[in-house]
Amino acid sequence: MTAASLITPQDCAVLIVDAQAGLAFATGSGDRQSVRSNLVALAKTAKVFDVPVIVSTSASKVYSGPLMPPLRAVLPEVAPIERRNMNLWEDEAAKAAVIATGRRTLVVAGLLTEACVSFPVLSALAEGYAVRVVADACGGLTPASHEAALQRLAQAGAVPTSWLQFLLELQRDWTRHDTYEGARGIVVDHGGGYGIGLDYARDMIHP
Repeated sequence: MTAASLITPQDCAVLIVDAQAGLAFATGSGDRQSVRSNLVALAKTAKVFDVPVIVSTSASKVYSGPLMPPLRAVLPEVAPIERRNMNLWEDEAAKAAVIATGRRTLVVAGLLTEACVSFPVLSALAEGYAVRVVADACGGLTPASHEAALQRLAQAGAVPTSWLQFLLELQRDWTRHDTYEGARGIVVDHGGGYGIGLDYARDMIHP
Protein backbone atom coordinates (compact mmCIF):
# COMPACT_ATOMS: atom_id res chain seq x y z
CA MET A 1 0.00 0.00 0.00
CA THR A 2 1.28 3.44 -0.89
CA ALA A 3 0.80 6.63 1.08
CA ALA A 4 -1.84 7.69 -1.44
CA SER A 5 -3.86 4.48 -1.10
CA LEU A 6 -7.16 4.44 0.72
CA ILE A 7 -7.35 1.98 3.61
CA THR A 8 -9.93 -0.80 3.69
CA PRO A 9 -10.97 -2.82 6.74
CA GLN A 10 -9.34 -5.89 5.21
CA ASP A 11 -5.81 -4.51 4.90
CA CYS A 12 -5.05 -2.82 8.23
CA ALA A 13 -4.65 -3.40 11.94
CA VAL A 14 -4.99 -0.87 14.76
CA LEU A 15 -2.23 -0.57 17.35
CA ILE A 16 -3.07 1.31 20.57
CA VAL A 17 0.05 2.01 22.59
CA ASP A 18 0.01 2.72 26.34
CA ALA A 19 -3.36 4.46 26.65
CA GLN A 20 -2.92 4.59 30.42
CA ALA A 21 -3.88 7.24 32.97
CA GLY A 22 -0.37 7.72 34.33
CA LEU A 23 0.83 8.73 30.88
CA ALA A 24 -2.27 10.82 30.22
CA PHE A 25 -1.38 12.85 33.32
CA ALA A 26 1.88 13.76 31.56
CA THR A 27 0.16 14.70 28.31
CA GLY A 28 0.35 18.43 27.70
CA SER A 29 0.07 18.65 23.93
CA GLY A 30 -3.71 18.92 23.94
CA ASP A 31 -6.83 18.45 26.02
CA ARG A 32 -6.54 15.10 27.80
CA GLN A 33 -10.27 14.44 27.69
CA SER A 34 -10.25 14.95 23.93
CA VAL A 35 -7.29 12.61 23.44
CA ARG A 36 -9.06 9.94 25.50
CA SER A 37 -12.30 10.44 23.58
CA ASN A 38 -10.43 10.15 20.29
CA LEU A 39 -8.74 6.92 21.42
CA VAL A 40 -12.13 5.49 22.34
CA ALA A 41 -13.55 6.57 18.97
CA LEU A 42 -10.65 4.84 17.22
CA ALA A 43 -11.22 1.63 19.19
CA LYS A 44 -14.96 1.74 18.44
CA THR A 45 -14.21 2.25 14.75
CA ALA A 46 -11.99 -0.82 14.70
CA LYS A 47 -14.78 -2.85 16.33
CA VAL A 48 -17.49 -1.68 13.91
CA PHE A 49 -15.35 -2.50 10.88
CA ASP A 50 -13.89 -5.73 12.33
CA VAL A 51 -10.31 -4.46 12.17
CA PRO A 52 -7.82 -6.36 14.40
CA VAL A 53 -6.67 -4.41 17.46
CA ILE A 54 -3.43 -4.86 19.39
CA VAL A 55 -3.12 -3.05 22.71
CA SER A 56 0.07 -2.59 24.70
CA THR A 57 0.75 -1.30 28.19
CA SER A 58 3.90 -0.53 30.14
CA ALA A 59 4.72 -0.05 33.82
CA SER A 60 1.08 -0.74 34.62
CA LYS A 61 1.85 -1.86 38.20
CA VAL A 62 4.25 0.90 39.18
CA TYR A 63 3.39 4.13 37.41
CA SER A 64 1.17 4.14 34.35
CA GLY A 65 -1.80 2.13 35.59
CA PRO A 66 -3.98 -0.21 33.53
CA LEU A 67 -5.55 0.49 30.17
CA MET A 68 -8.05 3.33 30.58
CA PRO A 69 -11.50 2.06 31.65
CA PRO A 70 -13.47 3.34 28.61
CA LEU A 71 -11.07 1.48 26.32
CA ARG A 72 -11.40 -1.66 28.43
CA ALA A 73 -15.18 -1.33 28.03
CA VAL A 74 -14.92 -1.07 24.24
CA LEU A 75 -12.30 -3.83 23.91
CA PRO A 76 -13.16 -6.39 26.62
CA GLU A 77 -11.85 -9.26 24.51
CA VAL A 78 -8.43 -7.66 23.86
CA ALA A 79 -5.79 -8.49 26.47
CA PRO A 80 -3.20 -5.72 26.72
CA ILE A 81 0.36 -6.89 26.16
CA GLU A 82 2.56 -5.68 29.01
CA ARG A 83 6.14 -4.89 28.04
CA ARG A 84 9.33 -3.33 29.37
CA ASN A 85 10.84 -1.88 26.21
CA MET A 86 9.84 1.62 25.20
CA ASN A 87 9.79 0.29 21.66
CA LEU A 88 6.95 -2.16 21.27
CA TRP A 89 8.69 -3.52 18.17
CA GLU A 90 11.52 -4.79 20.39
CA ASP A 91 9.12 -6.82 22.55
CA GLU A 92 8.75 -10.34 21.17
CA ALA A 93 5.14 -10.87 22.27
CA ALA A 94 3.92 -7.49 21.04
CA LYS A 95 5.66 -7.75 17.67
CA ALA A 96 4.41 -11.32 17.26
CA ALA A 97 0.84 -10.11 17.86
CA VAL A 98 1.23 -7.53 15.10
CA ILE A 99 2.66 -10.09 12.69
CA ALA A 100 -0.08 -12.59 13.55
CA THR A 101 -2.74 -10.24 12.15
CA GLY A 102 -1.25 -10.70 8.69
CA ARG A 103 -1.83 -7.01 7.99
CA ARG A 104 0.93 -4.87 6.48
CA THR A 105 -0.74 -1.52 7.19
CA LEU A 106 -0.76 -0.32 10.79
CA VAL A 107 -2.91 2.45 12.24
CA VAL A 108 -1.12 3.63 15.37
CA ALA A 109 -2.18 5.84 18.28
CA GLY A 110 -1.38 6.25 21.96
CA LEU A 111 0.91 7.81 24.52
CA LEU A 112 3.42 9.34 24.50
CA THR A 113 4.04 10.56 20.97
CA GLU A 114 7.74 11.27 21.49
CA ALA A 115 8.72 7.71 22.43
CA CYS A 116 6.31 4.80 22.77
CA VAL A 117 4.33 5.85 19.69
CA SER A 118 7.28 7.02 17.60
CA PHE A 119 9.66 4.12 18.15
CA PRO A 120 7.45 1.25 16.88
CA VAL A 121 6.29 3.39 13.98
CA LEU A 122 9.88 4.00 12.90
CA SER A 123 10.73 0.31 13.34
CA ALA A 124 7.68 -0.87 11.40
CA LEU A 125 8.46 1.54 8.56
CA ALA A 126 12.01 0.18 8.45
CA GLU A 127 10.58 -3.32 7.93
CA GLY A 128 8.36 -2.27 5.05
CA TYR A 129 5.06 -1.72 6.81
CA ALA A 130 2.78 1.12 5.78
CA VAL A 131 1.86 3.19 8.82
CA ARG A 132 -0.85 5.73 9.55
CA VAL A 133 -0.46 7.75 12.75
CA VAL A 134 -3.71 8.95 14.29
CA ALA A 135 -2.41 12.34 15.37
CA ASP A 136 -5.43 13.43 17.40
CA ALA A 137 -5.42 10.16 19.33
CA CYS A 138 -1.79 10.64 20.40
CA GLY A 139 -0.52 12.82 23.21
CA GLY A 140 2.90 14.26 23.90
CA LEU A 141 4.52 16.14 26.75
CA THR A 142 4.21 19.55 25.08
CA PRO A 143 2.66 20.85 21.86
CA ALA A 144 6.13 21.44 20.43
CA SER A 145 7.51 17.99 21.23
CA HIS A 146 4.33 16.28 20.00
CA GLU A 147 4.49 18.15 16.69
CA ALA A 148 8.21 17.49 16.32
CA ALA A 149 7.60 13.77 16.79
CA LEU A 150 4.79 13.76 14.23
CA GLN A 151 6.98 15.63 11.75
CA ARG A 152 9.77 13.12 12.23
CA LEU A 153 7.36 10.24 11.60
CA ALA A 154 5.98 11.91 8.48
CA GLN A 155 9.49 12.50 7.16
CA ALA A 156 10.22 8.81 7.72
CA GLY A 157 7.19 7.85 5.63
CA ALA A 158 4.29 7.56 8.07
CA VAL A 159 1.03 9.18 7.02
CA PRO A 160 -0.76 11.40 9.55
CA THR A 161 -4.51 10.96 9.91
CA SER A 162 -7.30 11.51 12.44
CA TRP A 163 -9.78 9.08 13.96
CA LEU A 164 -12.60 10.65 11.96
CA GLN A 165 -10.72 10.43 8.68
CA PHE A 166 -9.95 6.77 9.45
CA LEU A 167 -13.63 6.06 10.11
CA LEU A 168 -14.80 7.84 6.98
CA GLU A 169 -12.10 6.16 4.92
CA LEU A 170 -13.37 2.76 6.00
CA GLN A 171 -17.04 3.65 5.50
CA ARG A 172 -16.56 5.64 2.26
CA ASP A 173 -20.20 5.24 1.25
CA TRP A 174 -23.08 5.91 3.64
CA THR A 175 -25.17 3.34 1.73
CA ARG A 176 -22.97 0.56 3.17
CA HIS A 177 -25.70 -0.51 5.52
CA ASP A 178 -23.78 -3.15 7.50
CA THR A 179 -21.64 -0.51 9.18
CA TYR A 180 -23.78 2.60 8.76
CA GLU A 181 -25.45 2.72 12.17
CA GLY A 182 -22.26 1.79 14.02
CA ALA A 183 -20.20 4.40 12.20
CA ARG A 184 -22.88 7.03 12.60
CA GLY A 185 -23.14 6.32 16.33
CA ILE A 186 -19.41 6.86 16.81
CA VAL A 187 -19.57 10.21 15.04
CA VAL A 188 -22.58 11.25 17.12
CA ASP A 189 -20.78 10.34 20.37
CA HIS A 190 -17.32 11.67 19.54
CA GLY A 191 -17.59 13.94 16.49
CA GLY A 192 -18.45 17.25 18.10
CA GLY A 193 -20.53 19.53 15.89
CA TYR A 194 -20.56 17.00 13.06
CA GLY A 195 -22.16 14.45 15.38
CA ILE A 196 -24.65 16.98 16.69
CA GLY A 197 -25.57 17.75 13.08
CA LEU A 198 -26.20 14.08 12.32
CA ASP A 199 -28.57 13.83 15.28
CA TYR A 200 -30.28 17.06 14.24
CA ALA A 201 -30.74 15.81 10.69
CA ARG A 202 -32.31 12.58 11.91
CA ASP A 203 -34.76 14.55 14.08
CA MET A 204 -35.63 17.02 11.33
CA ILE A 205 -35.92 14.75 8.30
CA HIS A 206 -39.07 12.67 8.49
CA PRO A 207 -40.09 9.93 6.08
